Amino acid sequence: MIITKKALPRRTFLRGAGTALALPLLDAMIPALSAQGQTPASPARLRRLGFVYMPMGCDVTRWTPPLEDKLDELSPTLSPLAPVREHVAVLTNLELRNAYPGTHATSNASFLSAAKAKRTESTDYYLGTTVDQIAARQIGRDTQLPSLELSMDLLSVVGQCDNGYACVYQNNLSWSSPTTPLPAEAHPRIVFETLFGEEGGTADRRTSLKKRASLLDAVTDELARLQKTLSPADRRRVDQYLEAVRDVERRIQQAEAAAGENPLPDLDRPVGVPASYADHARLMFDLQVLALQGDITRVITFQLARETSNRTYPEIGVAEPHHP
Repeated sequence: MIITKKALPRRTFLRGAGTALALPLLDAMIPALSAQGQTPASPARLRRLGFVYMPMGCDVTRWTPPLEDKLDELSPTLSPLAPVREHVAVLTNLELRNAYPGTHATSNASFLSAAKAKRTESTDYYLGTTVDQIAARQIGRDTQLPSLELSMDLLSVVGQCDNGYACVYQNNLSWSSPTTPLPAEAHPRIVFETLFGEEGGTADRRTSLKKRASLLDAVTDELARLQKTLSPADRRRVDQYLEAVRDVERRIQQAEAAAGENPLPDLDRPVGVPASYADHARLMFDLQVLALQGDITRVITFQLARETSNRTYPEIGVAEPHHP
């Protein structure tokens, strides 16, 4: 028997001017006579890790499931996970001792490090390597981005933020070493360009983007050539993935257009960031989905707000900040 099937490399990109678009896992990427589950890049064997930080606590009565031994019933907060309930495990009764004495800075700092933050208001801060970065050294070695750090707060604060602790502890979830925090990005356009942009600086990529309606315009020719070699099932997967990319890009463009129509600049919300917190958060989550689908990264951290945030949430009736 002669086997003629040639596997498409998992690291296949659609390339164009200023664009490098990763693809989702396709049947064409699986070597001949190899079961999908046995390939290193198969979804079953891939290990992905994501952390979402929700500051200032929560209503545990709405978070904790009513039953201790099984998830037959989810709590109100966790109810959106019902379609994937069989894949969910809820851990309770945990204690993070180095978060005490319970300041905002120590809570944020110890979340992924389990370390005690050095109390200082200067640049001699010291914490510990966070678990996401320990994981990234292993499962992030073969991806375009070893890890991806995201947040919802666009402006970092500086100096002393909380009871003698430097603001760096609140600004950053991820630390690659005890003295090296990794800044997070909250601007959807910059995240989009990080995932799908190629050579050149940010200014070069934006100039290229302005010349076309969509990033996908730059890869039209390569896409057409690739589609001719794929099975119908793979073509559907590629089409669905590219439509998701285009949907995210379209929403970023809509936010940019809306900001352009506003004559008064919002310093807390630069151009391209949706006015609604929910829309901004949904966009950031969808960018994470694309990053995982394209295997651009396997490790993500996402900070929903800083501990001392003055953010309001009028869409759910919270018009006053937690820290007035």
